[in-house]
Amino acid sequence: MNYTRRHFLKTSAAAIAVAPAIVRGSNLNSKLQIASIGSSGKGFSDFTRMASHPRAIHIAFCDVDLSRTEKALELRPEADVFQDYRDMLEGRGDQIDAVSVSTPDHMHAYIALDAMRRGKHVYCQKPLTHTVWEARQMALQAAKSKVITRMGNQIHSHTVYRTAVQAIQSGKIGKVKRVHSWVRGTGHGFSGYLDRPKGKHSIPDTLDWNLWLGVAPERPYGGERIYHPFAWRDWQDFGSGALGDFGCHILDPVFSALKIKGGPLEIVAEHTGMNDEVWPAQATVNYLFPGTRLTEKEKIRITWYNGGLKPADGSSHVPKDTALPSSGSLIIGEEGTIVLPHYKEPIFYPEEKYPQGSIEAAEDLSHYHGFVDGCLSGVQPSDGFDYAGPLTEAVQLGNIAQRFPKKSLLWDAESLRFTNHEAANKFVSKKYRSGWSIKAVS
Repeated sequence: MNYTRRHFLKTSAAAIAVAPAIVRGSNLNSKLQIASIGSSGKGFSDFTRMASHPRAIHIAFCDVDLSRTEKALELRPEADVFQDYRDMLEGRGDQIDAVSVSTPDHMHAYIALDAMRRGKHVYCQKPLTHTVWEARQMALQAAKSKVITRMGNQIHSHTVYRTAVQAIQSGKIGKVKRVHSWVRGTGHGFSGYLDRPKGKHSIPDTLDWNLWLGVAPERPYGGERIYHPFAWRDWQDFGSGALGDFGCHILDPVFSALKIKGGPLEIVAEHTGMNDEVWPAQATVNYLFPGTRLTEKEKIRITWYNGGLKPADGSSHVPKDTALPSSGSLIIGEEGTIVLPHYKEPIFYPEEKYPQGSIEAAEDLSHYHGFVDGCLSGVQPSDGFDYAGPLTEAVQLGNIAQRFPKKSLLWDAESLRFTNHEAANKFVSKKYRSGWSIKAVS
């Protein structure tokens, strides 16, 4: 049981004194026993916020870079440490009730699908998956395994996004005519035309580079901070660029409010240039979705921008001299417009129609506690993979469109195919490295 811990103490650059691992049977009437896969950065944030629930307890941490478990172990020294999540699920699977997956995008589906097939509840970081096909498999497997799931776009539960959703659904701005969403960033510093680093770089003793690559095509370790542990988001083999990083946040209240469930009908993208390695620094992605009872027409156009680009739409109720936030959404209704900054309170226009205090604030909820509560009660909270899967599909379809700029891509969500562009269909899924394939849900 503890061989991984001994290996950690032997190989880690800074060994930690730890107590024997706790061993207890699964008992949902006591505490939800959680394993954290990816234990630093966002993984550490997920751990600490989930662990603040009085009925949650972390019994294991896993990270392909063992040094990145040290901070978590300081708070939970009784937990076991693993470098390969498969060893963890084999060694402690009968005690683990749920897992949180906070790895680079390319490994989300492989790990989460495996965990669900073993009957584990899954909290998985955004974007839910690296490809459209993977997102569909995640939704199918969650339903088949009948486990509780949630994507890690935590603002979904925050009062600022919930207030905007509540206002739209209650008709405060009338039926929605048009949506623009944007993020300031270009990624994490390497988007555009960066090529792979040259030369040989020493792999840290604490990092298993083969496990880090996982499903991705083999390539040499690139040196500190080129891929691991930070800038992987910009590389096409590992991350999903600015749209993948923020789309599942900023587009989430739009999808929730309008109750968009199916995929887009058409996607057209433009950008400032990209190669085959990293995502573009600036991009615009135009989506056309089927309308809902909350939209003005039978179809609704939603446009995404990143890299400092913003909308210039004169059909909203926002005064022309109003500065839009650096990241957020402009949701234009028949009777009013919402400017929804990323992670800040929504602003309603025209201001004279919406005086201060006229919009009821929605309750502020903990996304993490909601997941734990769902696992304990057996009641699926919002933002499960049935919702997060289609949202992620839309995000990753936008990334496919960026590979074919200015081309209209017509999408058939039911068949998971573009009906007018065969070359784009190869990016709906991807080739997996030998030994790391993902089986379709049957």
